[in-house]
Amino acid sequence: VETVKGYAKHEREVFEKVTEARSKAINAGTVKEQGQAENMLTGALKSLFAVVENYPELKANQNFLMLQEELAGTEGKIAYARQFYNDMIMKFNVKQQVFPSNIIANMFNFKENEYFEIEEPEARGPVEVKF
Repeated sequence: VETVKGYAKHEREVFEKVTEARSKAINAGTVKEQGQAENMLTGALKSLFAVVENYPELKANQNFLMLQEELAGTEGKIAYARQFYNDMIMKFNVKQQVFPSNIIANMFNFKENEYFEIEEPEARGPVEVKF
């Protein structure tokens, strides 16, 4: 993100949104808050890449290309982790309903956990970067 800042200082609002969204994503407490923060971060990154389209010299910058590659890799890791988490939650929730583990779950007052869901369907895929 620092690479982009040097090229587009007057686009401060976009960078503030990205920074705020990143901070919320890092500090989110509950699964629901994390999902909302992920939605916000995805939207902010889309805005950032829309700004980049106005700077052809930035699109050719090696640092920016590395940033783009890193973001694509990170998006893939996040999608994998989200799917893994949801799979484990599904197994946990089902296990609580099946005998004999449902007896233990009731004894210790285990509750069903929430899935990590993204509200916007387009946010489920990687951030699109157009050149």
